[in-house]
Amino acid sequence: MAPYVAYAGEIYRSGRPPALPTDPDGLEEAARAVLPPEAFWYAAGGAGSGATMRANRAAFDRHGFVPRMLRDNTVRDWSTSVLGTAMPAPLLLAPIGVQSILHPDGELASARAAAALGLPVVASTAASHTLEEMAEPGGPRWYQLYWPTDDAVTASLLRRARAAGYTVLVVTLDTWQLGWRPHDLDAAYLPFLRGVGTAVPFSDPAFRAALPAPPEEDLAAAVAYRQKIFQGTARGWSALPALRAWWDGPIVLKGIQHPDDARAALDAGMDGVVVSNHGGRQADRAVGSLTALPGVVTAVDGRAPVLFDSGVRTGADAALALALGADAVLLGRPYVYGLALDGEAGVRHVLRCVLAELDATLALAGYASLAELRAAADPVA
Repeated sequence: MAPYVAYAGEIYRSGRPPALPTDPDGLEEAARAVLPPEAFWYAAGGAGSGATMRANRAAFDRHGFVPRMLRDNTVRDWSTSVLGTAMPAPLLLAPIGVQSILHPDGELASARAAAALGLPVVASTAASHTLEEMAEPGGPRWYQLYWPTDDAVTASLLRRARAAGYTVLVVTLDTWQLGWRPHDLDAAYLPFLRGVGTAVPFSDPAFRAALPAPPEEDLAAAVAYRQKIFQGTARGWSALPALRAWWDGPIVLKGIQHPDDARAALDAGMDGVVVSNHGGRQADRAVGSLTALPGVVTAVDGRAPVLFDSGVRTGADAALALALGADAVLLGRPYVYGLALDGEAGVRHVLRCVLAELDATLALAGYASLAELRAAADPVA
């Protein structure tokens, strides 16, 4: 297989600028130009003053590679396996819901682009399409759960995900209530209250059984019940064993920032963690996610995979997170900007850009595989 950085050669040889920007800032600006303001800010905005979003980005600027020369790494292989999922590079599509507000094809386009490249997609409970529809492209897929308080609904969602070929359960912990999001508040814009981003629960037999009438006949009642069971209730660590009764595969907890929480996750029998602050959309003034990563990696000490998201915009960002101990990286906002601009082709372009830059960055730093990166004594300073 040609190295991922070969995508740059394709662009240069064409003699034409690519249809979409390769620069993440340009990509965001282009998406903003074509989207309604409320849709753009729902994707791009953060909590409060945006301090956590800024902290996420600033954390990357506090680290850098120490390149090594003459390492004979012309041939490179970034493939890996995480929790039984083989992937050609340590990159997954982060769970982002309500993608239909950005492009009519929504999550289906993103899933098709990921499948074409062999990358896993983490499907969101807040998606605009059903679990079964999002599985149709056939690529590797994980399921991200917003954990409802109705146990029958939880069990039903997990049965459906298993039946549709999702192999890893990712439980998001940091969104049991919404963060304070000024852009959304100023527009009075919450898609779920309009029945958007509700396809997963609205199509679920246990959810529908709890309603006085189907969502198609009484949208207000369905929306109200969705809000009731998905928002406003905080759980404790003692709730985790219940998930094992409904899911027989690996379980990963997403939203871990503190080393003690990482240890508690493993003590509770979880199979991995995602160091994440929800891209700065939940708790404002939270520590940057990359700042938290090394402490969590040390606490886990190789006993389980540590994945990473929040603040990743480029392949170089992803490479730095890998050098600091992440086993794989979840990419968020950039791919949905690509979705907004050109559907499946836009997502594929963004993913190829990130893979190409990850390849170039690690190659120029002197590595040929993740194993070499892991074995390095001082990959970053």
